[in-house]
Amino acid sequence: MTSPLQVYSEIGPLKKVLLHRPGKEIENMTPGTMEDLLFDDIPYAEAAMKEHDAFATIMEKQGVEIVYLTDLLAESLQDEGVRKDFIARYIGEMEFPSPVRNKSLAAYLEGIDDLSLLCDTMIAGLTLDDFPTIKKTTLTDRADDSMILTQPMPNLYFMRDPLSVIGQGVSIHRMYTAVRQRETLLTEQIFTHHPVYGTEAIPKWYHRNETHSLEGGDILVLTKDTVMIGISQRTHPGGIETVAKSLLDAGGFKQVIAVKIPKVRAFMHLDTVLTQVDYDKFVIHPEIEPTLRIFTLTKNGPDGLRITENTNQLARVLADVLQQEQVQLIPCAGGHPIHAPREQWNDGSNTLCIKPGECVVYVRNYHTNDLLDRYGIKLHEIDSSELSRGRGGPRCMSMPLVREAIQ
Repeated sequence: MTSPLQVYSEIGPLKKVLLHRPGKEIENMTPGTMEDLLFDDIPYAEAAMKEHDAFATIMEKQGVEIVYLTDLLAESLQDEGVRKDFIARYIGEMEFPSPVRNKSLAAYLEGIDDLSLLCDTMIAGLTLDDFPTIKKTTLTDRADDSMILTQPMPNLYFMRDPLSVIGQGVSIHRMYTAVRQRETLLTEQIFTHHPVYGTEAIPKWYHRNETHSLEGGDILVLTKDTVMIGISQRTHPGGIETVAKSLLDAGGFKQVIAVKIPKVRAFMHLDTVLTQVDYDKFVIHPEIEPTLRIFTLTKNGPDGLRITENTNQLARVLADVLQQEQVQLIPCAGGHPIHAPREQWNDGSNTLCIKPGECVVYVRNYHTNDLLDRYGIKLHEIDSSELSRGRGGPRCMSMPLVREAIQ
């Protein structure tokens, strides 16, 4: 049986990709909640949807099949018993549980027959406007003045983070923040109960109930032998050790390279400062280079892993992994002291490669884009005035399911 998943590089021609189109969950944020929900501002939802649609259209025109999270989730909820169990787990992960309220919410959600509407409702979050008749009988409930009954999931359009396709398997992540941990409930549901993606034949490299955080923005699948993972604000080294053991024990991948980057919000994931754009070219935010520490994890050391610190420069490490004489690290905005940090903040380093030498980028990062053009990279530019308010770029918004092997 051919696996429905295949990702062994960052640049192989993209054939199928998982997206989530932003929706009402964005409108259920307020200035008082946006910081807790990891946003610096509230996007205009209608404009964000149009920008996201343009992103999807560019890929479709290049022959990429688009798969939407809500469609897969609805298809995984066809069985009534499975659906009830999922609703119970969804409500059980509410931050402020109330038995009386939970029972009412469960009955409300179980009464939604349209599975697409059910998925959209659970992602958007429920408010008193949606369910004005909910009974508040306990003191806890009656003292709660919030309009929000279940929190929205506005970060979900950054599909890269809650899961990663690595080789022919999937990693379902434990997220750094509780507010994003609920997203992995959805991806776990798909990879447990979906008729195509729920098969036990798909290896699970990591699970959402692991001890340490691991997020997909830190994972770069470089070759069939090597995965690179960032030690970052959002990914704990213990999570890297766990997923490395899983990958190496399976016998396919031969090494995991861990790269320690500064733990600051601007550099929250490795892919916010480093992405591959061609066989021998990467975009990099130059501020990280002096601080990097690089470790190689292989099998058969203490506790199953051998960990060695690599004293080579990043460019040399990448060249060796990719079997290139050398690689070019293209500095975001040319390393300009003003333009580089601004464009990195607006995801100038977060490109999505759809085939070698061809990428999707945000149009606003014109200094970086001009430089990439001079290096021979074909660019598909998209507007991002609203999408980028959530601090993520084209790579952040996409999870490749299938890439062709690179030639």
